[in-house]
Amino acid sequence: MALSGINTAEDAKRLVRERGLTHVKVGVHDVDGILRGKYMHRDKFFSALDGGFGFCNVVLGWDANDQLYDNTRYTGWHTAYPDANVRVIPSSAREMPSEPGGLFFLGEFDGEAEAVCPRAALRRVLARADAMGYAVKAGFEYEFFVFEETPHSIREKRYRDLKPLSPGYFGYSVIRNSVHGTLYRELLDFCEAMDFGIEGLHTETGAGVLEAALRVDEALPAADKAALFKTFLKVFAQQRGLLATFMAKWSPAWPGCGGHIHVSLIAKAQPAFHDAKDPQGLSSTLRHFVAGQQSLMPEMLALVAPTVNSYRRLIPGFWAPTAATWGVENRTTALRVIPGSPKSTRVEYRVAAADGNPYLALAAAIGSGLMGIERKMVPTDPVTGNAYEKRFPARLQLPRTLMEAAEKLAASKAARELFGDAFVEHYAATRDWEEREFRKHISDWELERYFEII
Repeated sequence: MALSGINTAEDAKRLVRERGLTHVKVGVHDVDGILRGKYMHRDKFFSALDGGFGFCNVVLGWDANDQLYDNTRYTGWHTAYPDANVRVIPSSAREMPSEPGGLFFLGEFDGEAEAVCPRAALRRVLARADAMGYAVKAGFEYEFFVFEETPHSIREKRYRDLKPLSPGYFGYSVIRNSVHGTLYRELLDFCEAMDFGIEGLHTETGAGVLEAALRVDEALPAADKAALFKTFLKVFAQQRGLLATFMAKWSPAWPGCGGHIHVSLIAKAQPAFHDAKDPQGLSSTLRHFVAGQQSLMPEMLALVAPTVNSYRRLIPGFWAPTAATWGVENRTTALRVIPGSPKSTRVEYRVAAADGNPYLALAAAIGSGLMGIERKMVPTDPVTGNAYEKRFPARLQLPRTLMEAAEKLAASKAARELFGDAFVEHYAATRDWEEREFRKHISDWELERYFEII
């Protein structure tokens, strides 16, 4: 459950003492949003609460496969991989249902490493919002596939002929969620216990695919919850002989996995996106915000579509956008404006994929919108009907590859203003590495197409 009253280092120490714990689990998210951590003895943990602790900075210098970047300045062989300081966040204390009585705490990179820390990048954007007089609310929606497989079996099968939790297309199925009702109930309870509660859970359209909408919160804790959900949902599944993936597009036969983000702004305790005088109920603030998101989306795409595989999802006809478009209640566009009551009026950032780092995807969604407000940007006319059937100017076209997206991010003045030069250069370099790693490999498609005939 959410551990109320744990706000300071002394609160955390008191809780650990009350439980008689000898060790506590701590973790910090890397560039790809992967949670890296360890068990820490109580004495060391108490010291870390007061002054932080050292964590090898290689976790900011390697990829999702623990392979070392060869092109980053912050860390590499040239730095000899020293420790980076990590501060513990006392208010992040969580129960771990799979380890009764145990506690988990999030950390965040500090000192020099803060400049390239994903969570810190989001904090900088939120500080900008605060200076403009806005508080930010956010909610994440994740699609993910579940298989009756294990980490061993998928490798033994070479990721072919995997058995999904359920067969065929059957979105919003009551049959499926009743047959697997015990699993659903356990998942709902598990997420409540770890304080990333689910607002809605249902089957999506595809074999074994589910969608979970996490409850709305203030932006930073919402990102914390999304990042923890992605890790511990995998833990939940594997402990039950299942395997879950947030891969953007694991098979050409099925739709990709979105990681949609809902965002709204609050100004002086009042919703800033609603205007009762407007025919659609949309404020000028919302329109400027959407304009910023729209205009800067091609430059920010590497932050929300961070893998080579992300771009397999961004194709026409599979519920994912191909251009920086917007519309009112239009699910074929990159930005879906959802009108309603003052409290419910919001923007859904639909371009984001499930494989993205929640901190960076949210930072891009919010930061670009704030720039739209600052510069009083004006969006294009909203799209009505099917956005895939319409033509859009080149400036709205999204990058088609990770390399192209990384180059646009590196050249983006807006990104450097929002996140800092050090972060943009480090992150763009990591995406360049990711693309180069991909290009080293020969696919089955290439062998089948060229080996004999060319």
